[in-house]
Amino acid sequence: QVTLVESGGGKVQVGGSLRLSCVVSGYTDSVAAMAWFRQAPGKEREFVSGISYHGGYTDYAPSVKGRFIVSRDNAKYTAYLQMDSLKREDTAVYYCAGHARDYPSQSEQDYRTWGQGTLVNVSS
Repeated sequence: QVTLVESGGGKVQVGGSLRLSCVVSGYTDSVAAMAWFRQAPGKEREFVSGISYHGGYTDYAPSVKGRFIVSRDNAKYTAYLQMDSLKREDTAVYYCAGHARDYPSQSEQDYRTWGQGTLVNVSS
């Protein structure tokens, strides 16, 4: 069994920054590529960013490109999402997801392993 646990969410003002973390534990070999998704109130869950197993490939949704940076430290079994220049529309529950393939996908159906989510609330 593998578990993903997110942390780092909270309340921040418009223009502020937050750094989310996602720690993988348990059967860590079952998680290679990792991704971040988010779900805003009343909306469907959407892809935010993904990173390959070795970190050499990253992918971003157009809405966050240039403001968010995804990274990982495999020695710590942890992925990160640095979020800068936050906007009110970034308010959502952010989920970490992983799958066994080396490269991330933008489709949530491709991910079997999910964290419980962490709330990011951006206010003016």
